[in-house]
Amino acid sequence: MKKSLLLLSLLLITIVSNAQDFKFGKVSKKELEEKVHPESPEVNAVVLFKKQRTTFPFYQKEGFTQEINVHERIKIYNKEGYDWATKRIKLYNENNSKREKITNLKGYTYTLVNGKIQKFKLDKDKVYDEDTNKYWKRATFTMPSLAEGCIVEFEYTIKSPFLSIDDVVLQYDIPINILEVEIVTPEYFNYNKVVNPRSSFIPNISESKKNRTEEISSRNRGSNSTQNSGSLTGGGTKNTKYINTSKFSFSENIVTILENNVPALLDEPFTGNIDNYRATVAFEYAFYKGPDNNVKDFSTTWDKVTETIYKSDDFGGQLDNKSYFEEDVDALVSNAKSHSEKIQLIFDHVKNKVKWNDYVGFTSENGVKKAYNEGVGNVGDINLMLTAMLRHANINANPVLISTRDNGVPFFPTRSGFNYVICAVEQEGKLMLLDATQQFSKPDVLPITAINWQGRLIREDGSSTWVNLNPNIVSKEIVFANVKLNEDLSAEGKARRVLTNYQAYRYRNSNANKSNDNLVLNLENDNPGLTVSNLEVKNAKLATKPVSQSYDYIFETAAEKIGDNIYISPLIFLGQEENPFTQESRNYPIDFICPISDKHTIVIAIPEGYQVETIPENTALDFNSGSASFSYLIKQTGNNIQLIVNLNINNTIIMPADYQNFKKFYQMMVEKNSEKIVLKKV
Repeated sequence: MKKSLLLLSLLLITIVSNAQDFKFGKVSKKELEEKVHPESPEVNAVVLFKKQRTTFPFYQKEGFTQEINVHERIKIYNKEGYDWATKRIKLYNENNSKREKITNLKGYTYTLVNGKIQKFKLDKDKVYDEDTNKYWKRATFTMPSLAEGCIVEFEYTIKSPFLSIDDVVLQYDIPINILEVEIVTPEYFNYNKVVNPRSSFIPNISESKKNRTEEISSRNRGSNSTQNSGSLTGGGTKNTKYINTSKFSFSENIVTILENNVPALLDEPFTGNIDNYRATVAFEYAFYKGPDNNVKDFSTTWDKVTETIYKSDDFGGQLDNKSYFEEDVDALVSNAKSHSEKIQLIFDHVKNKVKWNDYVGFTSENGVKKAYNEGVGNVGDINLMLTAMLRHANINANPVLISTRDNGVPFFPTRSGFNYVICAVEQEGKLMLLDATQQFSKPDVLPITAINWQGRLIREDGSSTWVNLNPNIVSKEIVFANVKLNEDLSAEGKARRVLTNYQAYRYRNSNANKSNDNLVLNLENDNPGLTVSNLEVKNAKLATKPVSQSYDYIFETAAEKIGDNIYISPLIFLGQEENPFTQESRNYPIDFICPISDKHTIVIAIPEGYQVETIPENTALDFNSGSASFSYLIKQTGNNIQLIVNLNINNTIIMPADYQNFKKFYQMMVEKNSEKIVLKKV
């Protein structure tokens, strides 16, 4: 045991001594001369040193306030690493009393020129503020004079009036050589802390205490003959001003994280939101314990959080505001024959009437009435308005609070855990989810960013419950193609593709506003040797209908001839040729977001003068008792060969423990799709 403690002490001493070499401005030639990272030569940049220290200084007028001091030194190896020279800082910005600000910002870019270190100072006038919504802004700066091999270094302090501590990020998308984190809190403020359990990197956390003394001053008037303590000013006559000072002592709780070689958070195919797996430490302000030992509990429940939100004027108050739309909605639904028709009419009306201003937030920004009249609003304006209109039409509609994918999954019940709101309709025991901010959304097809585990539904009676946000409707891709093989071994024919639900939603977001010429160009660029003509797309902007795409094609490299035999892949250019799951192991779940059904039907005309020598065998594959399935059915019918290929992804989450088996399943599917028909000359 003593030996283990000694080794740990030596390790901590080594980390601290290394960190002491990183005094601001003390960049070495050795650091600048480094061409690649010694442990991860493939990275474009590395954080040489990061230090973050959170403290609570005491000011006589304000009391305890929070300060977060950040110091980072980053080595940029090549141009692909230049993005790491830009820093974006999120700041709360509601009003003067509830506003965070940056102070003491300084930064330099260091380069090596003819063996000498040159440095370029960050111009503070090049720090730009951008409002992201009513409550938040983002401060952004980019370091100057970037060059391959340079080092950027910056330091700043965030001053905050709040006692709540933001999640501390411990892991970047590039390695961190040395990491120092220290959170120092007065004994009065007590926090629960949780390390992200989804992260594969778990930091070592140590805790300690130290004593601290603060001084309070007060000014009094009185006689020096009766003044027993404090400092005397003003000459010592009667009615002069005295400054009384008193001291109070308390202990501080210190959370320390010291780490070497923090690994980069590497994205993996079909991960969903990689940030959900980033190493972070969350702090929940649990309770206040005063000098008199009285305790005030600040930990809360989700019911309390949602109740507080619902009672606010910017949320529940907006749901009660109906006068501005009543006549319009009454006229809109006057001839509707069903609840479903009413829902669709009101949903389309909101989408067409009010455009999203790109601001997220679960509260109304400037009031739903103003958003309706001006035709623009944030997420809260639009979806609270939608909920209120549906309720007016006697539809059981309620708001659902969400944390978007880029906002992560909150560990504690907290108002800031939510940053988005949608609408839910409950009817006949089923739940329909609606988001009117997106042009191409439809009932139960939400923006991808809003599909993040679960949301909190709040009913009119004040009760609330969790609801699953993961889609359960199947999104289909249905492809049909006929194939005629020419003498020059090219293939020609007609292809038709139909997309539903999320497959259609993705297509519309990427292609709805593109010209036919651009769509043809995309198809041809994705499939070398393909020439497309007579492209026709239906319902590209009509979200309630499937997208339909058809075109004529010539595919130059469809077949090859060896001797008297012709070899052709029956899926021609329509099959998946590569397996995206090539990693030896997997750290994070595979997330397909929604159930998927892909069906390809191909009919190939056997060329005159040839007969079938061999065709692939029929195959059926199953993964994890129906979590996914694949079937390959091929047969000759007269002078045609018909192939039907089906892929179904029923379980949208594949856990890392099942990765190897799923990788084999997917690889077998890809290999099967690449098998060839052999035609023999008669």
